[in-house]
Amino acid sequence: MQSQTTSNLLMIRPVRFGFNEETAGSNAFQDRELAAKNRDVAQQKALREFDEMTHQLISAGVNVIIYDDLPEPYTPDSIFPNNWVSFHYSGTVVLYPMQAPNRRLERRLDIIDDLARNYHVAKIIDLTHFEQEGKYLEGTGSMVLDRMKRIAYACLSPRTDASVLAEFSKQTGYSVVTFSAVDQLGIPVYHTNVVMCIGDVFAIVCLSAIADPDERLMIRQSLVNSGKHVIDITMEQMAHFAGNMLLVTSRKGQKLLIMSTRAYNSLSARQQDELDDFATLFHFDLSTIEANGGGSARCMMAEIHLPSK
Repeated sequence: MQSQTTSNLLMIRPVRFGFNEETAGSNAFQDRELAAKNRDVAQQKALREFDEMTHQLISAGVNVIIYDDLPEPYTPDSIFPNNWVSFHYSGTVVLYPMQAPNRRLERRLDIIDDLARNYHVAKIIDLTHFEQEGKYLEGTGSMVLDRMKRIAYACLSPRTDASVLAEFSKQTGYSVVTFSAVDQLGIPVYHTNVVMCIGDVFAIVCLSAIADPDERLMIRQSLVNSGKHVIDITMEQMAHFAGNMLLVTSRKGQKLLIMSTRAYNSLSARQQDELDDFATLFHFDLSTIEANGGGSARCMMAEIHLPSK
């Protein structure tokens, strides 16, 4: 059976990070006011946050494969590679359709070619043609994958289209569980990975964000039936990116739950203790990246599940 976690991560070092006007319309997690105060130093601060996070991950025994972003074309959100690509233990690479035109420029086949020197790439599933129809599925932002049970959880939104999900399911064999979610202001949540995180034997989810009681029950039941211990977070905690976590393993097999310091501080002492039973909690200051990009720790890491050569 496939493992839920990996110790191999792809991360992209930013060169022109900043507030992305093309994504702000559908991402309520971007903080325009705070970003405006930091506009001139956003790249410098984001680079510092990125370097500190990757340094600590590498020190903890995680294999972080870092590629520098390119200065041209302009890709302010390149720090979030999990939206354009996913890597699977079958040797499959999936390329995804993205809503913002300047985010489509983040896709880099040179990175996949380079990874193929050390990992088996059996086939590439290219879903990007859906962009011509105005239909999107932004990788493991739009979907949270239970890789062990082969279930893709997806919160439908302008960036997560049901017909693209159906094609992903057909091509990969994942079953799809869809639902709708909103934030504290009733605004549809743009990405599933801010609502929930799936570990090997636990799941973190903001059930109160799922307004429909039948859908809420269905999601909880699906997680429980998959053998997950469910940790429910509040809407306020979700707003602090407490759903945006990723479980990884070190090369020695230590489980690490990666999150931002903002997310960690939003957790109650009881939740921290509960999660600490499942993994070592690892957190980093990502405040500049969160305010400008509207994404957090999980969004910065694309897990490489490809078999090594």
